Amino acid sequence: RPESTGTTTTKGMFLSRALEKILSDKEVKRSQHNQLRKACQVALGELRPWFSPGPNLSCSLSRFETADKYVLPFELACQSKSPRIVSTSLDCLQKLIAYGHITGNAPDSGAPGKRLIDRLVETICNCFQGPQTDEGVQLQIIKALLTAVTSPHIEIHEGTVLLTVRTCYNIYLASRNLINQTTAKATLTQMLNVIFTRMENQAVSIDAHCTPSWALEAQEAEKERQRLQPPNPVPAPPNPSPTPGQISGSPWSGRSPSEQNCPLSSSPSPLDINTMPPVTQDTTSINGQTDNLKTEEGEATQDSTESSQPGNEHFNKLQFQIKLTFLHGECTVFLRFFHHGLIYEGWVNRFWKLACTEVLCRSTCFAEAVVFVVLGLLSARSQDAEAMQGTQTAARFSHILQKDAFLVFRSLCKLSMKPLADGPPDPKSHELRSKVVSLQLLLSVLQGAGPVFRTHEMFVNAIKQYLCVALSKNGVSSVPEVFELSLAIFLTLLSHFKVHLKMQIEVFFREIFLTILETSSSSFEHKWMVIQTLTRICADAQCVVDIYVNYDCDLNAANIFERLVNDLSKIAQGRSGQELGMTLLQELSLRKKGLECLVSILKCMVEWSRDLYVNPNLQTNLGQEHQAEGEVVEVKPPEHLSSRRDSVGSQDSAVSSGVQASDHPVQYEVIKQQKEIIEHGIELFNKKPKRGVQYLQEQGMLGNSPEDIAQFLHQEERLDTTQVGEFLGENAKFNKEVMYCYVDQLDFCGKDFVSALRVFLEGFRLPGEAQKIDRLMEKFAARYLECNQGQTLFASADTAYVLAYSIIMLTTDLHSPQVKNKMTKEQYIKMNRGINDSKDLPEEYLSSIYDEIAGKRIAMKESKEYSITPKSSKQSVANEKQRRLLYNVEMEQMAKTAKALMEAVSHAQAPFFSATHLEHVRPMFKLAWTPLLAAFSVGLQDCDDPDVASLCLEGIRCAIRIACIFGMQLERDAYIQALARFTLLTASSSITEMKQKNIDTIKTLITVAHTDGNYLGNSWHEILRCISQLELAQLIGTGVKTRYISGVIRDQGSSVKGFPTGGEEHDGDGFLFVRQMAHIQESVGETSSQSVVVAVDRIFTGSTRLDGNAIVDFVRWLCAVSMDELASAHQPRMFSLQKIVEISYYNMNRIRLQWSRIWQVIGDHFNKVGCNPNEDVAIFAVDSLRQLSMKFLEKGELANFRFQKDFLRPFEHIMKKNRSPTIRDMVIRCVAQMVNSQAANIRSGWKNIFSVFHQAASDHDESIVELAFQTTGHIVMNTFQQHFPAAIDSFQDAVKCLSEFVCNAAFPDTSMEAIRLIRHCAKYVSDRPQALREYTSDDMNVAPGDRVWVRGWFPILFELSCIINRCKLDIRTRGLTVMFEIMKSYGHTFEKHWWHDLFRIVFRIFDNMKLPEQQTEKTEWMTTTCNHALYAICDVFSQFYEPLSEVLLADVFAQLQWCVKQDNEQLARSGTNCLENLVIQNGEKFSAEVWDVTCACMLEIFQSTSPHALLTWRPAGQEEERLFAGLLIKCVVQLELIQTIDNIVFYPATSKKEDAENMAAALRDALEEAAEVEPQARPEQGMYRHLSPQHLFKLLDCLLESHTFAKDFNSNNEQRTALWRAGFKGKSKPNLLKQETSSLACSLRILFQMYSDRRLQEAWPDIQTRLLLVCSEALAYFISLTSESHREAWTSLLLLLLTRTLRLPDDKFKAHASCYYPYLCEMMQFDLIPELRAALRRFFLRIGSVFRIANSTVTQQSSPLC
Repeated sequence: RPESTGTTTTKGMFLSRALEKILSDKEVKRSQHNQLRKACQVALGELRPWFSPGPNLSCSLSRFETADKYVLPFELACQSKSPRIVSTSLDCLQKLIAYGHITGNAPDSGAPGKRLIDRLVETICNCFQGPQTDEGVQLQIIKALLTAVTSPHIEIHEGTVLLTVRTCYNIYLASRNLINQTTAKATLTQMLNVIFTRMENQAVSIDAHCTPSWALEAQEAEKERQRLQPPNPVPAPPNPSPTPGQISGSPWSGRSPSEQNCPLSSSPSPLDINTMPPVTQDTTSINGQTDNLKTEEGEATQDSTESSQPGNEHFNKLQFQIKLTFLHGECTVFLRFFHHGLIYEGWVNRFWKLACTEVLCRSTCFAEAVVFVVLGLLSARSQDAEAMQGTQTAARFSHILQKDAFLVFRSLCKLSMKPLADGPPDPKSHELRSKVVSLQLLLSVLQGAGPVFRTHEMFVNAIKQYLCVALSKNGVSSVPEVFELSLAIFLTLLSHFKVHLKMQIEVFFREIFLTILETSSSSFEHKWMVIQTLTRICADAQCVVDIYVNYDCDLNAANIFERLVNDLSKIAQGRSGQELGMTLLQELSLRKKGLECLVSILKCMVEWSRDLYVNPNLQTNLGQEHQAEGEVVEVKPPEHLSSRRDSVGSQDSAVSSGVQASDHPVQYEVIKQQKEIIEHGIELFNKKPKRGVQYLQEQGMLGNSPEDIAQFLHQEERLDTTQVGEFLGENAKFNKEVMYCYVDQLDFCGKDFVSALRVFLEGFRLPGEAQKIDRLMEKFAARYLECNQGQTLFASADTAYVLAYSIIMLTTDLHSPQVKNKMTKEQYIKMNRGINDSKDLPEEYLSSIYDEIAGKRIAMKESKEYSITPKSSKQSVANEKQRRLLYNVEMEQMAKTAKALMEAVSHAQAPFFSATHLEHVRPMFKLAWTPLLAAFSVGLQDCDDPDVASLCLEGIRCAIRIACIFGMQLERDAYIQALARFTLLTASSSITEMKQKNIDTIKTLITVAHTDGNYLGNSWHEILRCISQLELAQLIGTGVKTRYISGVIRDQGSSVKGFPTGGEEHDGDGFLFVRQMAHIQESVGETSSQSVVVAVDRIFTGSTRLDGNAIVDFVRWLCAVSMDELASAHQPRMFSLQKIVEISYYNMNRIRLQWSRIWQVIGDHFNKVGCNPNEDVAIFAVDSLRQLSMKFLEKGELANFRFQKDFLRPFEHIMKKNRSPTIRDMVIRCVAQMVNSQAANIRSGWKNIFSVFHQAASDHDESIVELAFQTTGHIVMNTFQQHFPAAIDSFQDAVKCLSEFVCNAAFPDTSMEAIRLIRHCAKYVSDRPQALREYTSDDMNVAPGDRVWVRGWFPILFELSCIINRCKLDIRTRGLTVMFEIMKSYGHTFEKHWWHDLFRIVFRIFDNMKLPEQQTEKTEWMTTTCNHALYAICDVFSQFYEPLSEVLLADVFAQLQWCVKQDNEQLARSGTNCLENLVIQNGEKFSAEVWDVTCACMLEIFQSTSPHALLTWRPAGQEEERLFAGLLIKCVVQLELIQTIDNIVFYPATSKKEDAENMAAALRDALEEAAEVEPQARPEQGMYRHLSPQHLFKLLDCLLESHTFAKDFNSNNEQRTALWRAGFKGKSKPNLLKQETSSLACSLRILFQMYSDRRLQEAWPDIQTRLLLVCSEALAYFISLTSESHREAWTSLLLLLLTRTLRLPDDKFKAHASCYYPYLCEMMQFDLIPELRAALRRFFLRIGSVFRIANSTVTQQSSPLC
């Protein structure tokens, strides 16, 4: 190896000095050291030329390292017996190696295949000769070996590495010097660290370093080799294993500049691992004995590689590359080519020839290298032959460093398995120290394991096959140190390797950890160490969740998580302390650790699900339901778990074997449910097999066929073997089918009879009944012969059957302790004679059976009680010694079981899923919450230790967090209730028993409320109850006397116990009271601490950060607690009520949607509180409402919202329900203040305000009414003036409120003023119609044009109608007047369809009279209000006829008809008068259709009011007075109707005037003159000209019908007499003379008018006929009258008839005179009045003239008409 001259000189000087130092030792001069002395002298002689320059210096220097002669002196020195010489030699070697002066890469000429460095290390190791070795030499050995392993200048591998470790190990064990032991142990640790670190660095640097050119060439060569490989490769000899002298990669330092440029300055080869062929494992294990370690070879082999030799092209490329590299001086680079399989054995001869050629070419170093290769290949050939004899096929190693690490690791595992000596362990014994140090070293290796070690298949397999088996033995060691180390190693495995060790971890937990915890005889130390380990396990969230997912949710695995929690819960409850004989301190420590584990598990769950948690205290936006991820407050898991969901596994086990399967929680929950079903089914089976089978079949977990059940019995190991035997032995058909299938599923092929019987009886215990055994043996015999049909021993199945029976009997006889006289072999043979078809079985055969059974009984599985959670064995032990003995026996059995199970699963593969889903926590907590709650409850209940209480409280907090996050209400409520119970605030315990743990519980409860408020739901009830009681306790703690504390003495269930009542404080017991109060204050004083007070306040101030649902729950339960406080029989407390007010302030800025839900609860509470019988409470509620309302109103409100309305509703409720004048007055004043200060901001709140005033308006308290009315008046007169648009929505309420003021009869002045305000409201509607049109609210379906009516006019007019209907005469009269004033004033703005609604309102005035009431009141109504209303209606109708006629005429007529029909003369008269006025005023505008309706109306009135009962009445004696009154009114109505028709047709007073004129003319005897001027003097004002003939005829029919009825009645003298006698119509007989005459008079006027109307000229003949008939009948009737008074009544009628007839023209007069003449002649016999006689005279004169029967001169003189 070329080096610089300076370096070579230093090395030579160093060597020479070392040799001189050895020579100078006086021991060397002895004869036994002659060889050493000569070797030193020769070496010195050869070294001297180096210091003088010469031409061949470089060549000499290059051979410096490979010369054996320079190493020989040191070897001989080490072999000497002189400690001083050996120390000197070792010191020199150590320095040479340390400074790089010896690399030892040259081959060892004495040992082919090895390097010089291997020989040097072996020499160093051989210096240790056991305990007698000099202590200084021991230190030098340790120092030299450490240098050899850690030196960057040399490399040692495989056996050499093991040798160094072995030597240090032996020194540690054998040395008597403590310093040497410590140094050796530290050296071992450092060696292992270097070995495993180099291996990891080698793998890392493959990716970290660039690939050099020579490596690229090597890769190309490998590709070429693969390309040239034939399709069916011929097996080639195994690739030679690298010899110990080869360098595979270490950090190289001290290189020449040319070397440093090459990226080989780090340990690994930069070749791609994937291109590397397998390397043979030359495995060497360390067998630890008491003094030394021996090497065992041949335990592993390599896989055979199939390759063919590459072609010449490949060889030439490689040859060129090798030559090139050696010319650059990098001799060792060649070794990498060789080591990584780039040089093949087939090239040996070719390389040999090449070497010879190169020697001739002066390339000496290359020639030497080739020779080295050839020798190495030849050596490897022999080693490969030996390795092929191995039985184990190992996995491939990608680098020699991996193999080194593997060998060391495996050797340490085997060392740790060495058994300890019998008897008590000796801490100084080699066996124990060896075991301890091996475990410590293994622990250090595992803790520092890198990715390669954690993932490489060989290392994983080594852990499974060696380490886990070793741990299964050491994990139950009675030596605490060994046990503790085993636990530490297991922890490391669980952390780093759990993805590979699923089944092994299950064995550890199930058979070791949990068994130790459950076993009553296990020592405190063991339990303590196990629970310490579990504490660390339980701190890893990923690990905890993985345990649940991989075991509890695996059908084939034990419920590790469930058992773990249950066991820890029992320990935490202190349930095993007395059994173990522990001291109280130990028991307490164990309880604390158990609680710590449980709390850690809960913390892990909290940590795992933290992404689902929303911390209300981190929310920034009010009303936001879900915020970004919030951190877990005060529950801080380990920091390394923060990224658990970013990787597959936790901590270092991030690389999982295989593809990570989905871990959807639903899938695991289904599996868990199936597992629970199976476990329950097994439990049932072990009690009653049929029930278990039936249950599993019903749940779909077991098939119905016998084959399925038989397979289940075979596979399920948890079944009770006794029950299995009983089930199989039953005689039922189905059971026998199952038994046959069960036996048929066993394979006895090739087995001898006894072995087959053993297999058969392994799965169940034989039943005790002989018939059952018989059936089982019979089937077994048949199956055995079926499987072994080629056998000739048994003649038939009967033989096998009998023999099986005899074997069972033999087993029982030989191995049962109850049998005293054992069966001999001869007896057994004799017993079996003749069983083989009457022949004997061979005696040798029977003898062998006897011997086998005697040596080993047929082991039937013992019955065991199956339980999902195994029960701890509770065996009573007399003393500690017996307990330890029992424990040792149990531990030994445990170790055997664990080892057997571990070996069984060492080659098994089970997928391990790393959980990632958050939802796994839900089923985990569902499983664990009960034992957790039990542990925490017992801890708080029984133990006063502050640490225990702290852990319990922290656990409860975490449990509440989990239950909250996943919405598990039952679990959450259970934990909250437990927490509340332990505060002693709501419990039955006395408050004087309060301790520090109770104070802490209170603080915890407050913290829970603060951090988990979003999820508490109904649990807020318990929390707020406690806070309420806490306030009371704080008052007591501050020394307030109980009689001043409201609510102290309360009913049972709501009191705080433990303090004296106020009644106890009297003179005699004063001292007692003071002492009790002092004690109470001391107990509860801390509840008043600043921290507690602030924390409680923080709950309420922090309510603003609760989400929308949580704040509603919070408020609801706060209100419930407040109601409890206020429900006190004595002075109520208002703490919660105050808090309600506070949180209302705090939360008022929430979004309106949330605030509405909150206020729905709070408002309802204020409704109740405001009506509290205690005025102080009610006053506080009202005042609080006022303050809240003022604040709320300051925010204002946009249009169409109703928040103010909802907010102010409690004022309404209180006003409505609370009858206390004080409270009502206060409500009015509060509302008045709101109006005065916040009128501009009020919108929807006006409704509530007017509703409150509406309630006040009906009050009888003058001050309340006055104050309310003043405020209402202010609103109407001023506020409406300024803010009318904002109050439109409440305008109707305002009018209604005013209406209520009007209707309060106790205050008439207020009523009148209120009506005035209503009139003023109408002005607002008239002046601002646009505001009403533009307003939109919940009447969006109302057309904009109609909004003025709906929002404005209608409320006003409707309320006025209500006033009219409700109030007394003066008020209603004023209301009626205002109502119609409004109509008349503003009716011009009304739409047509508005009028329809309006008149429905108006007609309501008459509706009041339709109800049955007192007659006097009705009469007053009809006489006053209805009468007034009728005229007003007609006035309005007339004023607005155009819009009203089309829609309301029929309704008006109908109303008039109703009035006319009433039994009220005044109303009837008014009805007819109104009808008359209506027609007269508007008749000119009537259409023909309207006239039809009008006439029909009159006809209907005539008919309905005709007093027909006058003619039909007969004395009955019942209600005659009322009947007569009604008849009398009808008679009056008939007269009124007749007059109405007359007035309508001819205008009012026209007929009377005509009659008067006729009478006057008759008196003056100048009728002709009057007739002459009348047509011009009397204008036609009546409706005659607007009526058609049909209409006139209809009216005429009515009149004549009325006339006929009256005539008939007047003629019926008998009926009139009867009526008179019955009391009808006063002192004289009743008559209808006026009706008789007036109806006929009106008829005659109409007929004469029509008869003279030229428009009706065509109808004159018909009219004449009708007129003649009417007049003739009238005259005839008159002549027939006998009563003088009756005839006098006809005077004006006859005068009208004669006068009108005389006015007719001659042609018409002639017809009439002809008809009337006889009747007129008859009239002359009566004593007529002068006027009538004068008229008759004129009539007769006219007859003479017209008929020319008299002198015309005389006639003309008498009558100018002629």
